Amino acid sequence: MAFDSLSEKLQNVFKNLRSKGRLTEDDVKAALKEVKMALLEADVNFKVVKGFIKDVQERAVGQDVMNGLNPGQMVIKIVNEELIRLMGSETTEITLQPGSAITVIMMAGLQGAGKTTTTAKLAGKFKLKGKKPLLVACDVYRPAAIKQLQVLGEQVGIPVFSMGQGNPVDIARGSLEFARSNNRDIIILDTAGRLHINEELMDELQKIKSALNPEEILLVVDAMTGQDAVNVAEAFNQQLTLTGVILTKLDGDTRGGAALSVKAVTGCPIKYVGMGEKLDALEVFFPDRMASRILGMGDVLSLVEKAQATFDEDKAREMERKLRQQEFTLEDFLEQMQQVRSMGPLEDLLSMIPGMGKQLKGMQGQIDEKELAHIEAIIQSMTKEERRNPTIINGSRKKRIARGSGARVQEVNRLLKQFEESRKLMKQFADMGGRKGKRGGMPPIKFPF
Repeated sequence: MAFDSLSEKLQNVFKNLRSKGRLTEDDVKAALKEVKMALLEADVNFKVVKGFIKDVQERAVGQDVMNGLNPGQMVIKIVNEELIRLMGSETTEITLQPGSAITVIMMAGLQGAGKTTTTAKLAGKFKLKGKKPLLVACDVYRPAAIKQLQVLGEQVGIPVFSMGQGNPVDIARGSLEFARSNNRDIIILDTAGRLHINEELMDELQKIKSALNPEEILLVVDAMTGQDAVNVAEAFNQQLTLTGVILTKLDGDTRGGAALSVKAVTGCPIKYVGMGEKLDALEVFFPDRMASRILGMGDVLSLVEKAQATFDEDKAREMERKLRQQEFTLEDFLEQMQQVRSMGPLEDLLSMIPGMGKQLKGMQGQIDEKELAHIEAIIQSMTKEERRNPTIINGSRKKRIARGSGARVQEVNRLLKQFEESRKLMKQFADMGGRKGKRGGMPPIKFPF
């Protein structure tokens, strides 16, 4: 998971701070020395780390902190605030032209950073907001780059403008005319990348910039390359004056150095982060939420937003009614499980819940996505009638279901038994909620996995 290694080290430092009733200046300096080492090991830029520790220390050794009722907690609060400031303080939205005017977004980056896929992801996000984006194939050098963009465009339901292996500047100009005549309000240019920064690449990007004067110039960089990502961002910014950065593969970066360095080094805000390979796995970058994740405080707002985007409100009400009246079936459970899984890896979702970070350390290997897929296979091997009324599943039916799902009969039995127990408990839970909490406590809900 993102920031996994850094988060664990920082939480250990803060655990020691919290255990002390009072703090001395030496206590703070010793803790910050460990924080400094953790940040450097996370591949955060040295100058950024130096400035960060200096700022935290100046605030942390003040009288208000040292003489406070809970100085350890105050130091953690200061670190949190400084982390937020380091990453940009505020969320920076993409600038869109008002009314029917066309917004031009130029995507830049080196080969292998995920630029073309990110371009399609970004277009998909705008489409969900009611916009009419147009993808433009300006990468005429990389083999199959145009075809890749066309395939991705088809997957997200967005047209792709291309002129074959022509001049990228002419293609960019042509896309503007096409957008005007086809009622498109956003143009996203997928420009060429190289394996390294060179004059030819920068010259071409400069010409496209001059021809279309884009509102946004976004650099796509691979978070897993750490300081290299920051160096690339700095070089591109000097040449093009970037308006923002998109970090890809952040879900696979356990260190997080690029995310913590890029704003401080380049002055460019991180606007989006890629959190997976799926075409909807592009998230708006919230510095405050990212700081909370790093410090193990969870990220409830992002979790709620994921749930709201995934779950239909009317279906949720219908599900509650079914729970109350014990009409919740295996078919309903399968649908719920598929919706939860579509929100992302279960381990990532749990890490957004405050306090779950530490517990997840002791659950390594227990959160098995394959087990969920196994349960899905068992339920999908049932007929509709069997899912809606599991009581009709006799011995011969169980054997058929087991054969169809590659499971054993014992596993089918266990699923049916646990589902029935879960249904009763969920009804009890729903009834308690309806009585507005007049009874204390909450029954443990045992899901069938």
